[in-house]
Amino acid sequence: MLRWLTAGESHGPELVAILEGLPAGVPISIDGIRADLARRKLGYGRGARMKFEEDQLDISGGIRFGLSMGSPIALRIGNTEWPRWVDVMSASPVDLDTLPKGRGAALTRPRPGHADLVGMQKYDFAEARNVLERASARETAARVALGAVARAFLDGLGIQLLSHTIAIGPVRVPENSLLPGPGDVAMLDADPLRCFDPETSARMVAEVDKAHEDGDTLGGVVEVLAYGLPPGLGSYTHWDRRLDSRLAGALMGIQAIKGVEVGDGFLTTTRRGSVAHDELVQTDTGITRLSDRAGGTEGGMSTGTVLRVSAGMKPIATVPHALRTVDVATGGAAEAHHQRSDVCAVPASGVVAEAMVALVLADSVIEKFGGDSLGEPRRNLDSYLAAIPTTLATSGASDPTASA
Repeated sequence: MLRWLTAGESHGPELVAILEGLPAGVPISIDGIRADLARRKLGYGRGARMKFEEDQLDISGGIRFGLSMGSPIALRIGNTEWPRWVDVMSASPVDLDTLPKGRGAALTRPRPGHADLVGMQKYDFAEARNVLERASARETAARVALGAVARAFLDGLGIQLLSHTIAIGPVRVPENSLLPGPGDVAMLDADPLRCFDPETSARMVAEVDKAHEDGDTLGGVVEVLAYGLPPGLGSYTHWDRRLDSRLAGALMGIQAIKGVEVGDGFLTTTRRGSVAHDELVQTDTGITRLSDRAGGTEGGMSTGTVLRVSAGMKPIATVPHALRTVDVATGGAAEAHHQRSDVCAVPASGVVAEAMVALVLADSVIEKFGGDSLGEPRRNLDSYLAAIPTTLATSGASDPTASA
């Protein structure tokens, strides 16, 4: 069983992340983790914070000589902005009257669309600072770091992940577009919006520019793809063991994500049953699905075809044209507190989504194939695939574009 936990606040000294249950012997590069943290800052429409906020990564435990030790892995991501926030975020009691007037001011105008108001109600806070510090998407840096470790484990088993942007606001890639493969990650990361279709990307950029000019924000949709999965991860026997259930929960746990689809998702509901499912045919390489409308899962289990899961991100709630709210200190009408933010963070959400999918898949692989060291799940996976009767063997191939 793989377990993970993060701690820390947006403007605190550091984020802390712990991953427990990873087998020993997994090659883990600190530069590889740093590379994924850098990818989290990618994307057209990001705010100024991405330019001056650095992720200072340190490994505190669980890795020696570049290999996992089988013990809990502890990562720390230092905040270069911490010196400016030492007093405001002090762990020791301070005289509130001595705090700087800007950063130290009480946040009594909760922002619509954020956790501010409900968090204040739930935890009995008089202002929103304690809420927004933890609810901030800054926390996703810790999960991206953990996801990079999980990805290293999956890479050792031939499982590769990537994400791409399929919609920004009303601009969406055409149906039946080609899917990017593992060899296209560098190309995706070089695109302003991490979109695989250049023409659509150009229209997305124009949409972001228009939103910026209008003082507004945009949401969108990202899709995560996993190649090389074996059939049988997850289970149909209980609701909480279904792979798609676990994936959906992990993705919905990302800040600002409001919906998740597996495969063709809600589009499937518009079709008749005769054209909604992936038909099976026998080929020289085994049983093959003629399409991948289901997105690589059936009955809560991986099918061995490409896993496709998408997540919809709402427009960023911190809008330059401040939304209406109530000042809870006075009870009067007010404009919501505005902090520097992005116009669009959808491409970055794809990198976070990759991390969450990697963690869920790594957990599912360990659940299925076990192993205290990396060699064990490798051997168990090979034995499992070899034991599938030839009459039941699948080719692992399908046509993911044949979903319309």
